[in-house]
Amino acid sequence: MTDRVRLSKRMSRVLRHDPARLGLELDGEGWTSVDALVRGLSAPGHPVTRADVEDVVAHGSKQRYELDGDRIRARYGHSVDGRVELPVADPPAVLFHGTGPTTADAVTAEGLRPMGRRFVHLSTDEATARRVGARHGGRPVVFVVDAAAAAAAGVVFRHGNDDTWLADEVPARFLRRPGA
Repeated sequence: MTDRVRLSKRMSRVLRHDPARLGLELDGEGWTSVDALVRGLSAPGHPVTRADVEDVVAHGSKQRYELDGDRIRARYGHSVDGRVELPVADPPAVLFHGTGPTTADAVTAEGLRPMGRRFVHLSTDEATARRVGARHGGRPVVFVVDAAAAAAAGVVFRHGNDDTWLADEVPARFLRRPGA
């Protein structure tokens, strides 16, 4: 794992899930001071600079972070209070969601819910959804989401980044489990 990836993972944990770990406070939209983040991430013998943080933001393939002058935030994936308001957008006709085999039956019955996050995360391609599902252990299960029909029925979608779409929830009637 590269230093950039390690730093991105640390930033993700702090900005999305545990800002208090470094003594950070996020405002209502998830923003905090870049300088405070840099101070918090630095450790004796392992300094982190603003340039390091900017490098993660600029070169991160998942576009997780947003800089605005002296402020930074994670764009999505929060489990802490404070909601990043991403613009509502029309999704592609089809999206995908990957999960582990132990939750697949519940998803089939109940639909997709945020499960401790602010939003359900959906992928634009099956391969990405499969990688996400593999993180949950076992053989991943990928659901095909009829996003066009869901949007027409009132499900609100937000554009997280090039590969990720977000929704408050997706009812089961808009999900298809290939091979099931």
